[in-house]
Amino acid sequence: MTEQLGTMEELPQDYRDQMAAAGVAPLWPMMRNVLPHNAPQAVTRLGHWSYPAVRPLLLRAGELTPVEKAERRVLVLSDPGRGAGAMQATAAIYLGLQLLLPGETAPAHRHTPSAARIVVEGQGGYTVVDGERLPMEPGDLVLTPGGEWHDHGHDGDEPVIWLDALDLPIFVQLEGSYAIEGTLQAQRNRPDASQVEYSAVGLVPSRRPGRGARRYPMMRYPWAATEAALRQMAAYGEGIAELDYINPETGEDVLPALGFTAMMLKAGQVEAPPLRSCSSAFHVIAGTGRSEIDGQVIEWGPKDTFTAPVFARIWHEAESEAFLVRIHDRPLQEKLGYYEERAR
Repeated sequence: MTEQLGTMEELPQDYRDQMAAAGVAPLWPMMRNVLPHNAPQAVTRLGHWSYPAVRPLLLRAGELTPVEKAERRVLVLSDPGRGAGAMQATAAIYLGLQLLLPGETAPAHRHTPSAARIVVEGQGGYTVVDGERLPMEPGDLVLTPGGEWHDHGHDGDEPVIWLDALDLPIFVQLEGSYAIEGTLQAQRNRPDASQVEYSAVGLVPSRRPGRGARRYPMMRYPWAATEAALRQMAAYGEGIAELDYINPETGEDVLPALGFTAMMLKAGQVEAPPLRSCSSAFHVIAGTGRSEIDGQVIEWGPKDTFTAPVFARIWHEAESEAFLVRIHDRPLQEKLGYYEERAR
């Protein structure tokens, strides 16, 4: 294995000038930047967004900027490794906290990136996806997949806040990110699919010959059902309780590039997962604890969000009973054929 590659400085200046004029560059001085040995060199750094610190800033945004001037009133959670204003929390994951005030609506649009919302606080908010009205209760996971029309509204009397998670950085890198605006959708007069077709685990609407499974049959995953399942799993299982959010018709991840995993840690329970090739973001639904990520320790509480880069050495300990949702890009890596887990 070559330890030391040639550098630009070793090349004659006239040759370097000629290459620049021709629009070419030598690979070997740059090779280790893009193909380091054994593991990637992550730009992403641990990010920790304390909800008590961010919430007042988000409410102030509601005072300063009407939703008509914002379209989506969001504070972006920027990766510390990329600096303030970075439109990504990890290489593949965009995160933002969004505010909707009573009586407001966020206009309808559809876009190429896929999005999911984890409801943080408030009652009375809803999302409409292709005419299906999805209530937004704290802890719920609500999907707005790429290409699907969606808008938001608020019938309650207190602020509603949710965490947006999108695969936006991937589409920006591919120069394929755009949105199309539309009018508010007519809403179907019925409960959403999680309350009708997919209200019971293991049961789906009867399949007719020749009819394939819908790509996104269920857009809302109520937290009440998720928490109940985690508690049942924790009561009878070993280790921490973890459940992946999946498409009930196919068993695949809910979105093409991003996956979501709900976790429950009992008070005092410790989790030390393997080193994973995917990056992750953790949103705390409830509880308190601490995590060590690549040697850095953070203390987290309810509604906080924090991130971990690829192949991070992660350790969690719950101070009180805790529920978290992990957002990750494993589905994309599996599609590309390189997802990997390594022993600690």
